[in-house]
Amino acid sequence: MIVDDHPIYRDGLRSLLSVHDDLELVAEASDGGAAVALFRTHRPDVTLMDLSMPELGGVDAIDIITTEFSSARIIALTTYEGDADIRRALEAGARGYLLKSAVRQQLTDAIHLVHRGGQALPAEVAKRLGQFTAHAELTARELEVLQLLAKGYRNRMVAEAIGRTEATVKVHVLHILQKLGADDRTEAVTVALQRGIIHLA
Repeated sequence: MIVDDHPIYRDGLRSLLSVHDDLELVAEASDGGAAVALFRTHRPDVTLMDLSMPELGGVDAIDIITTEFSSARIIALTTYEGDADIRRALEAGARGYLLKSAVRQQLTDAIHLVHRGGQALPAEVAKRLGQFTAHAELTARELEVLQLLAKGYRNRMVAEAIGRTEATVKVHVLHILQKLGADDRTEAVTVALQRGIIHLA
């Protein structure tokens, strides 16, 4: 099954799969909610799941499917390569993680590997995942503050947005810098974007 909100990308995947006699496309979905419903109907051997979709995102869809069907074999597909994205997908139950820029052979090899019960995690993705393990996870409030910093908000604007004092915001920013190993807010935003902790809309 293919799950992606971009018709052109789905067309490309469909064409790729069609040239392999041992691969059969049984369903397509354009959002996570439809993916869950179609999985229940078709029970595909392997699912290719985009992570960034409107409504129900890929990570949430993976979590729902693997909770209901523990044997589900899902490969996360994304344009992002941040370790936070990789970790979220794998923690949700994905058995593989591929960048959409992956070459054709890499994609079909991953499908076969995951179908056999293996885990498809290319070397460059595994390296990315292993680079950041020492820092504590950001809290929900810190993520909210960081997302506002990425939009260019100053402390006063952040305080107004989250309904807290500037002093409280300063504490949150300090914790963010410490956890991300950043010297200032600009570096913190850069690191967070690179790691996939936040994404620009």
